[in-house]
Amino acid sequence: MKKLINYTALLCLFTLLYSCKEDEFIVAIGGGSPTIEVKTAPTASFMGDSLQFTVNVKDQGVALSTLKAQLLFSGEVVAEKIIRTKDYAEYSGKLFVPFLKNIPNGTAALKFTLENVELVKKELEQEVAITRPDFPFINLVTATKTYKMNRVALNKYELTENFPFKVSGYLQAPKFGANGNDINFGWESEAVTQGITQNIPFSNSVSGVYTISFNTLTYEAAPFIIGYAFNGEGMKQINDNLYSVDLQIEKDKEIVIDGIEDVATWTVDGDFVQKDGAKFSFNALTGKYRFYANFEKKYIYAEAMSGNNLATLNADGTGAIWIIGEGIGKPDVASSQVGWSPENAICVAPIGGKKYRVTVVAGKSIKADNINFKFFHQKNWGGEIKDDLTTTSDIVLVGNGKNGRDPGNLGLVAGKTLEQGATYEFIVDLSAGNTKGVLTVTKK
Repeated sequence: MKKLINYTALLCLFTLLYSCKEDEFIVAIGGGSPTIEVKTAPTASFMGDSLQFTVNVKDQGVALSTLKAQLLFSGEVVAEKIIRTKDYAEYSGKLFVPFLKNIPNGTAALKFTLENVELVKKELEQEVAITRPDFPFINLVTATKTYKMNRVALNKYELTENFPFKVSGYLQAPKFGANGNDINFGWESEAVTQGITQNIPFSNSVSGVYTISFNTLTYEAAPFIIGYAFNGEGMKQINDNLYSVDLQIEKDKEIVIDGIEDVATWTVDGDFVQKDGAKFSFNALTGKYRFYANFEKKYIYAEAMSGNNLATLNADGTGAIWIIGEGIGKPDVASSQVGWSPENAICVAPIGGKKYRVTVVAGKSIKADNINFKFFHQKNWGGEIKDDLTTTSDIVLVGNGKNGRDPGNLGLVAGKTLEQGATYEFIVDLSAGNTKGVLTVTKK
């Protein structure tokens, strides 16, 4: 045992001496002293600029790792670039100076952090005066034309033209300064937002000469006079072509539609809205509904609601049912087939007595020779009416899994078709209970 200890001591002594010799050539962890020399970097810049810099980096025999360049507003990093520094050399890069809402002129910090492979860091920071650009003009870019909006005051721009009552487009400020970039302003979450080109839905109560304005500091824009209203309730924009409004309404009550200049030429879903020229009335069970105006299709329709949500089928047979499937679509099946996409589901109009109605025209809103849709409890996957639906129709069948359709799916009886151009009324009666539904199909 004593001999083993002596050998061990000799081995330790040899290792220690060898390590000391090697230390003449190896830098321990934490060694080195990185240095940064700023060759070029601006002391002033505009929001929206590309801030360009060149720095020289080196160390005392230790390999470098990365150079991090950061721009800070009030201590918060708003732009950053990381450069791999393989050699002692000059490195260049640029940082985008963000254009931000409600940020006044001020002083930012341009910070450089150099790190070597031993994790030793060197930081260098300098001030940069940041100014909001005073654009001579900005552009309103629409699908058909680009309009110049003139500067009328600091940060404020206006355009007065003979416009239709609805103007959709995004705003673009031109490059400003030697390294400037175009700045775009678009529409998101019902507000003007920088950095996108989603169209802003400017609107006036009537067409004619009016002024569109925008403030590049506050992002305030005008006008947003939603000239579309149902019974005095202004509609909300869902997208460029679709607006909606929620109304509590009684059956047969008049619906006064304001702001849609050519509304007399529009198509309506007659299960909810009756049309007589430019006069409209409600055609379903008294209750709360969400009305839609689709400007692309010039189509007005509605969906049943419960509180602030779309209605579902209740256990007692009240509420709403929905159509999902193939061969049906409003205002026309060719361009608006529901398919197996729940977001396209058609609300079947409640008409009282726990009955629900959908009216279609063969060859227009329903295919005359092939249908395959079913009734659901909600505007989504989930509860559905399957084996609990029967019919005595001699033209439309309810699938049972053995007759060419899955349980609950509607199809056409073999050898039968709907009459082209004829109107058909489908009524689902749940008055005997949700598990004893009866479907009637009537040619009108």
